[in-house]
Amino acid sequence: MPIVNNAVYVNGRRSADPKSLEETYEVLRERKGMAWIGLYRPDVEEIRSVAREFELPELAVEDAIAAHQRPKIERYGTTLFTVLRPAQYIDVTEEVEFGELHIFTGRDFVVTIRHAETPDLALVRQRLEEAPELLKLGPEAILYAILDQVVDEYAPVIVGLENDIDEIEDQLFKSDPSVSRRIYDLTREVIEFQRATHPLLEMLAALENGFENYEVDVELQRNLRDVTDHAIRIIERADAFRILLQSALTVNSTLVSQQQNDEMRRLTMASLAQNEEVKKISAWAAILFAPTLVGTIYGMNFKHMPELRWFYGYPLAIGLMFATSITLYFVFKRRSWL
Repeated sequence: MPIVNNAVYVNGRRSADPKSLEETYEVLRERKGMAWIGLYRPDVEEIRSVAREFELPELAVEDAIAAHQRPKIERYGTTLFTVLRPAQYIDVTEEVEFGELHIFTGRDFVVTIRHAETPDLALVRQRLEEAPELLKLGPEAILYAILDQVVDEYAPVIVGLENDIDEIEDQLFKSDPSVSRRIYDLTREVIEFQRATHPLLEMLAALENGFENYEVDVELQRNLRDVTDHAIRIIERADAFRILLQSALTVNSTLVSQQQNDEMRRLTMASLAQNEEVKKISAWAAILFAPTLVGTIYGMNFKHMPELRWFYGYPLAIGLMFATSITLYFVFKRRSWL
């Protein structure tokens, strides 16, 4: 259902619960209060209806329809258009899920358009309705409360990312082959988180600069400064995570290179040992080949071999085989082949 909550407030108290946008417009004209319309993934016609009634700026309306906007705050006369990127940490998948929230704030209305489950604006509405004196301060009170809720919901994300980084540090020194991919995925999530949070400081500063021009209540000023303090801490933690992951990636690359070097060294040593064995085998093969050659020649028993009937032929052949083998043995020994 696109309209998740729809109410008109008078003097900080809920005065009516219209069932449709048209009824909201009528009640607001009659009671001269403040409307807070909460839309969840509305269609184009619903956004156009709100835009026509509250005379929303066309450029901001087009952004709200297209979605996928960066966090920003823009002022169009008396209307503020704010885009936030809320986030939540999913424990099951160990991933960060990002949403998108558009807020139109005018003199007597607040229109919130959510494109994801987060943030939980029901909590914001409940907290403000329990503090009518604060809600009576107008649309700015709602905007600041929403900013506070979004920043507060960043805290569990920080805890989840911190746990993931701790696990990566353990994986690094266990030679887990999947750690490189996990570092890459987590770095991508941290970068996305930084894109969601870094613009907050500029946005909050812009709101603070308008305190005097728009006569913002002192209590709201304190609330916004508190949101700024929380946002600064969140951003600093995210920046630290980015540095840690870059260091982890460097350490992982070093460890992988070291493992590759150790493997190359092991292969080199194995190759050298194999070469030594081959040299020994080749040397003994050559030593055995010499007497085999002599014996083969004189074993052919041709009739016209002069040495066959010579009295010293046999001793000469034996001596030649022995002398050749001994000579080759010392030659190979001298060359450290044996």
